Amino acid sequence: MSEHVYTQTINGVAAPITGTFDVINPATGAVFAQAPECTPEQVEEVMTAAHEAFKTWRSAKDARRVALHAAADIIEANTERLVEILVKEQGKPKADAGIEIFAATMVFRYYADLEIAPDVIQDDEIAYSAVIRQPIGPAVAITAWNIPIILATCKIAPLLAAGNTVILKPSPYTPLTTLLLGELLRGVFPPGVLNVVSGGMSFGPELTQHPLTRKITMTGSTATGKKVAAAAAAGVKRVTLELGGNDAAIVLADADPKVIAQRIFWGSFRNSGQLCIAAKRIYVHESIVAEVTAELAAIANTVTLGDGMDDDTQLGPLQNLAQFEKVSEIVQDALAKGAKAVTGGYKLDREGYFYAPTILADARHGMRVVDEEQFGPVMPIISFSDVEEVLKLANDTEFGLGGSVWTSDSARGAALARRLEAGMVWVNTHSDNVFPTQPFGGVKQSGIGLEMGPWGYIASTDAQTIYESRQTDTMSKQIHVA
Repeated sequence: MSEHVYTQTINGVAAPITGTFDVINPATGAVFAQAPECTPEQVEEVMTAAHEAFKTWRSAKDARRVALHAAADIIEANTERLVEILVKEQGKPKADAGIEIFAATMVFRYYADLEIAPDVIQDDEIAYSAVIRQPIGPAVAITAWNIPIILATCKIAPLLAAGNTVILKPSPYTPLTTLLLGELLRGVFPPGVLNVVSGGMSFGPELTQHPLTRKITMTGSTATGKKVAAAAAAGVKRVTLELGGNDAAIVLADADPKVIAQRIFWGSFRNSGQLCIAAKRIYVHESIVAEVTAELAAIANTVTLGDGMDDDTQLGPLQNLAQFEKVSEIVQDALAKGAKAVTGGYKLDREGYFYAPTILADARHGMRVVDEEQFGPVMPIISFSDVEEVLKLANDTEFGLGGSVWTSDSARGAALARRLEAGMVWVNTHSDNVFPTQPFGGVKQSGIGLEMGPWGYIASTDAQTIYESRQTDTMSKQIHVA
């Protein structure tokens, strides 16, 4: 059991603990720590604190830049500590956890230095008119369990940089690293500016429905996103939603299987497939489908699964029991409908939520593994013969997060990629451009709005138009007469 007592951060201090819930290590399936349960009274306290802090934080531009840089420095200095907790509660390998913490420092530093110039509409002898960005107010940021620290920082950094105050709520499956982040940053931000609260599976509506909440930004399932959107609509609150994805990767006949196999494999299996932006449906031209399948299977058969704390681990467990069972059900559905498990297709006989890397040949639409977001170490391969038909199939989904085209003709690949109904598309790679400078977001039911880059900052603000008249009384009379 963890020796550290994790606490919520409310108004700059540790909140009293009146109740807790268990946190499980997915590599063992056993409880290893407790997280605090936010009470109704603490919800009121945190919302009031954020509301009051906003009154001064909104105009403290220079202090905001200093604080964001200081936050990055503190995160960097505590990398080892954060990595250990992240691995234990999420399950990912240490190397991947290290990348996640490093990415958090990048995001904070990016927004600390970002300048958004006014959009000048008019600047002449008649008037000066421009659109500037103003902070919105207290913002609730809700994160998922797959990459909790990246998701948290991509929300809170632009919000704080723009002058908002934040109430950050992590997933109940992975609350600890986020709670620790709040503890580490208590001396960096003024009281009430950055708050971190946690609760069990039912906790969340108390924050999104609160009358003092002016912005909601959330990463999670499309079903949960619809509930959040409904809560936001009732108060006409600003909302950014980063939801599910079922990304298609289209491999054309001229692609070289040996060249592309590694990139496709890790574009799908990174973080044990638990990424909204993972390649989840692999469409391969019939002329090379056998060779591509063999190359991917060869990689899957050599990957090392294990506890993320072990140095040689490449893939960890699924994060929670519910997801573990869902992946198993989806694979069994595919096998029952005629798919063939080239690799995997089964749970590992060991403690924890480990599922073998699974390559499914002869997959097709109508199988859950193709139609739904699997969010696990499973790759369905669908053979195709006609490019126009495969584009229709790729777009035949409620999701629209990402997609990719693989070919030796990059110009043709780019032309086809533009026809994918997705917020982000790639040619000969998948999800490799996810950096602080790049926008992140989907279309259709994969979300509303954008995160990261200047777009993430703009989404953290309201537009305000300023019009300054430069007319004299004489000029004004002449204009009206004309």
